[in-house]
Amino acid sequence: MREGSDPRSVTTPQGAVLTRVPYDALAGFANDDLHEAMQVFLTSCRRMALGSPPLRLALPQDDALSAVCARALRDSPADPLDFFTRYFSPFHVHAGEPKAGPQGFATGYYEPQVLGAKQPSAQFSEPVYLRPADLVNVSLAGPDGKHQYSAARQSPDGALTPYPTRAQIETARMGEPCLWLEDAVELFMIQVQGSGRVRLPDGEVVRLVYDGRNGRPYTSIGRILVTEHQVPVPEASLEGLKSWVRKAGQGFGEAGRELLHRNESYIFFKVEPERNPTSGPIGGEGVPLFPLRSLAIDRGIWSYGLPIWIAGMLPDGSGQDRPFQRLMIAQDTGSAIVGPARCDVFVGRGDAAGRQAAQFRHPVDMFVFLPNEAALRL
Repeated sequence: MREGSDPRSVTTPQGAVLTRVPYDALAGFANDDLHEAMQVFLTSCRRMALGSPPLRLALPQDDALSAVCARALRDSPADPLDFFTRYFSPFHVHAGEPKAGPQGFATGYYEPQVLGAKQPSAQFSEPVYLRPADLVNVSLAGPDGKHQYSAARQSPDGALTPYPTRAQIETARMGEPCLWLEDAVELFMIQVQGSGRVRLPDGEVVRLVYDGRNGRPYTSIGRILVTEHQVPVPEASLEGLKSWVRKAGQGFGEAGRELLHRNESYIFFKVEPERNPTSGPIGGEGVPLFPLRSLAIDRGIWSYGLPIWIAGMLPDGSGQDRPFQRLMIAQDTGSAIVGPARCDVFVGRGDAAGRQAAQFRHPVDMFVFLPNEAALRL
């Protein structure tokens, strides 16, 4: 599919069907805070203009999207409704043939806030590892012929082999620590979310920023709790999962740690100072994330910076599902976010955001905004 085209319907190379719709089909669009959405869009545009590489590569932005961004940066549009409708056309995203009901699925994620230290101690005993020098990003078939890995270990002679699993990395203490946390399940949650905010004993706050993964497949341990341990779905929440792991034991060989090891995927981090306490974590695009405006998408299908309208019933933080109709900007990705109509909403920072994000498992409609013929003339 080529961005900048404006047909009524198009099928992507991934098999998704995109159907062009008029703006009046987007319920609530004119009532959204499009000025806020524009400010988030501009952060992506600045990254494009600078040519800064993203933290995690995605489908490159089309020339038409770059042209729209250049116009936005030049004009600082006072009327974002006019700007978005002038240069973009919305397309309803179907994961396959269109069917009745919502066509997509949304989950939520957040930035954990935890305690940590630069040196190990009785309180802080779980290491956070830096990216190893022998880790390379490649597409590698596993020895079983079934799994495809997105990273590998490169030996001095250039040979590539699948990178060790979570269990192997943790058991062998296979890495150089950059920080130490209180327990394994807190580190696990930061790895699942892709970032974390850590307060050190002297009061300094630093951020753990994604710096690579071992390329192994992601497995939901919450699903394992429900299907294999018969934990009721409401009890398999974020706090419920943490509690189960801690009660089952996090020592090597104990049931809690063994559950964590069922997810072979392992994330490596780098430590950065917190320059702006009010800004969000850095997403896959390499820009700070904005609560309920930044969206994680399948980076093999969509490019960063695309505006995407999300419509559905989503948790509001009080235990109620309410209409969620807002313009999001694709600024992040995740190993579990696979498919054209799959998305992950960045909810915010801290425990309250975490509880709300954990409730996000809802069908939604997803409309991607593609640059139109007016954009091609810029």
